[in-house]
Amino acid sequence: MSTAREQPIFSTRAHVFQIDPTTKRNWIPAGKHALTVSYFYDATRNVYRIISIGGAKAIINSTVTPNMTFTKTSQKFGQWADSRANTVYGLGFASEQHLTQFAEKFQEVKEAARLAREKSQDGGELTSPALGLASHQVPPSPLVSANGPGEEKLFRSQSADAPGPTERERLKKMLSEGSVGEVQWEAEFFALQDSNNKLAGALREANAAAAQWRQQLEAQRAEAERLRQRVAELEAQAASEVTPASEKEGPGQGQSLEQLEALVQTKDQEIQTLKSQTGGPREAPEAAEREETQQKVQDLETRNAELEHQLRAMERSLEEARAERERARAEVGRAAQLLDVRLFELSELREGLARLAEAAP
Repeated sequence: MSTAREQPIFSTRAHVFQIDPTTKRNWIPAGKHALTVSYFYDATRNVYRIISIGGAKAIINSTVTPNMTFTKTSQKFGQWADSRANTVYGLGFASEQHLTQFAEKFQEVKEAARLAREKSQDGGELTSPALGLASHQVPPSPLVSANGPGEEKLFRSQSADAPGPTERERLKKMLSEGSVGEVQWEAEFFALQDSNNKLAGALREANAAAAQWRQQLEAQRAEAERLRQRVAELEAQAASEVTPASEKEGPGQGQSLEQLEALVQTKDQEIQTLKSQTGGPREAPEAAEREETQQKVQDLETRNAELEHQLRAMERSLEEARAERERARAEVGRAAQLLDVRLFELSELREGLARLAEAAP
């Protein structure tokens, strides 16, 4: 095929597919990578063609006629039937914008081809309709998945032997249901990922809060132990002060019983005097301090009990969050496995179709 007399008026990149000529239901990819697809105008014959070259052969060589129709079957996939080539071409684009640009250019070329045919039939002078089409080169877009568009797994040819309206509606419904199903799977997968991320964040926050509560509990326990030691010291000091500070030596063996009794009475009076003068004022503040310390100890023990209760509640919440995270992980794993199985089945189907195509005479 020579394009020396033809000029490109629009180019883009897309994954190219052709309908299976045997089943008229499945798409056969032209390659694993996106190819350049261009509109060409032949000024000599006044015709428009869509051409795509893969290696050393033409993957697409379709002459645009006024009765052709380019159909968008999804946000990134479009197709048209070529009755002359007895096939249906499909293009998978990287974005909806590229698909829209290609579809708009198809409509312009189709209208130009119609005007050229009308003028040719009227016998008037042929003017170049390509002058009204602005050359527009689209930079290569990022490649879509090598597996091709998943939405267009089933489709029947729109060529001369195309099925009736009822069959087309049924196939469109199947395509729509397949597309909706895959979109729902993808949405559920991303929702599970988002839920997993939220649960991971909540788990990290719960771990940090639990660590903080543990630190506070250890500090409260240390403070309670210090106060208990202080109470023990105060009680020991009070007991030592109640006991007489010292005992004087008793009278000699030769003293009489009366002298001993008088001496005991004198000492008792001194003890009572000392207690009234010194013992009372000192015992009162110490007793008050002990009571205050004991009250603090009781308050700290109550606070410790509350902190332990909160810690147990936090640990239960942490365990529940961990269990919920594990359930979310299991659901994400099941969803990923289902997606892997569907991708593997699609890959096996394509390999089988490729082998059938190679084995066909």
